[in-house]
Amino acid sequence: MIPVFDGHCDTLLMLEFLKAPAGSLRRNDRHVSLEGYEAFAPAAQFFAIFGEPQFLPGKNVYTALRDRFYAELALAEDRMVHCRCSADAEKATAEGKLAAFLSVEDAALIDCERGLEAAFADGVRAINVTWNHPNELSGTNANEPDRGLSDAGRSFVRHCGELGVIVDVSHLSDPGFWDVIDCAEKPPVATHSNSRALCPHPRNLTDDMFKALRDIGGTAGLNLWTEFLAGEKGERVTVDTCVRHIEHFLDLGGENTVALGSDFDGCDTLPEGIKGIGGWALVWEALEKRGYPRELLEKIFYRNLMRVVKQVCNT
Repeated sequence: MIPVFDGHCDTLLMLEFLKAPAGSLRRNDRHVSLEGYEAFAPAAQFFAIFGEPQFLPGKNVYTALRDRFYAELALAEDRMVHCRCSADAEKATAEGKLAAFLSVEDAALIDCERGLEAAFADGVRAINVTWNHPNELSGTNANEPDRGLSDAGRSFVRHCGELGVIVDVSHLSDPGFWDVIDCAEKPPVATHSNSRALCPHPRNLTDDMFKALRDIGGTAGLNLWTEFLAGEKGERVTVDTCVRHIEHFLDLGGENTVALGSDFDGCDTLPEGIKGIGGWALVWEALEKRGYPRELLEKIFYRNLMRVVKQVCNT
């Protein structure tokens, strides 16, 4: 079977926003479901806690989606396990279950460093320094793009490393990215960022950024949102477009760096033919037809990101 470790999806927010009943993760008509993951083994997924306050009126985004995650876990013990480290994932996948990891997209949702240890205790194992809005830690690719990490931002990155939380640089400003590279003691990741050389969007990584992640032992996950794949506005986006981004990163020496980070249930549009988690099989098949060996595909689809989890998330 095809292994898959997807570094980022917004399914928790989507289910909560739609007021879907607890247990809907098992089967739904969105991008990610436990039913959809039955076609892959081993299988792992980072579920992001993400959302602006207006998405969930009257609720605290962090606690609402953390509790949604726990509720889904309680009703699907036969299909998934909350994992905090690679050993947990090995046990879960050996039992044929989804290794479910928890992340936070925007440190502001946990009040930055002030909420970091509580989030860690909740089982969070990866955190984006920012989303699109700047916070006390840094500017973003979309707002205040010239502002890098503050002193608080550097302290946050170091504290993440001490605890065993992966620092995610997707959405971060360019100066913020380089500041993370400068001060991180554990490998950071860009869970859902593509090649800026192929798609000139500031959400994507320059070649030098990708090489820096490569050299520090991090990963960059392929984002399936067409806005971050197309070379120019109006371009047809297909599975071959996805492959081009992967091949570009491989040409930069990224055999141990390229990973997956779909942004499922946070995407407005997906490449032609991809409708959800099952679409990863189409990307695998396209790469296989180009003659890439299974060993390399297993790295891209699973092992590279799991290696970072093993290096960073100790408990």
